[in-house]
Amino acid sequence: MGDNYHHGNLRQALIDAGIKIINEQGEQVLSLRKVAAACGVSHAAPYAHFADKESLLAAIREQVTARFMEELQRAFDCYKTEGAERCVIEMGKRYILFFKENPDYFTFLFYRQKIQVHFATDKDYEGDYAPYLLMKHVFMWYCEEKKLSFTPEQMERELIKLWGSVQGIASIVCMENVSTVTPWEEIIEEIIR
Repeated sequence: MGDNYHHGNLRQALIDAGIKIINEQGEQVLSLRKVAAACGVSHAAPYAHFADKESLLAAIREQVTARFMEELQRAFDCYKTEGAERCVIEMGKRYILFFKENPDYFTFLFYRQKIQVHFATDKDYEGDYAPYLLMKHVFMWYCEEKKLSFTPEQMERELIKLWGSVQGIASIVCMENVSTVTPWEEIIEEIIR
């Protein structure tokens, strides 16, 4: 999308403009008026698609989550024939590298939105964050594949360690002025193993 909307899907153009504004200026300056201006449409035009800033933010969250989920699903699909361990590692890499490439999305998703996760592995909970659920399922597959016999409490702790490692590294790569000598891919693989 260019700086101005001309023809096509205005709803998508408004979402793209919102993401760009958040990435460049922060969520606090986002408004329907700003996305309208970025798309070159009237200030009233966004109201045909979004009731308010919150509904625009919800649409942005859905889109960012969908892109994030696509990355994790792609890693899963590429490596599932190699087994659960390889999938866990590759999904961990894609998780971190997605946010390295899109650092503002990390803050947007995990600090501005109300992401829900349950670490209990006995069932899935309605409303749990889809990318987390995919990682949870692959982790459980890994435990099954390796014939690891954890109690429910141990399984929960192991899942927290895994997700905490990936989430923690993702938060580090999103920080400004952080650099490493070793490529992040190598660091990730070493930690996740």
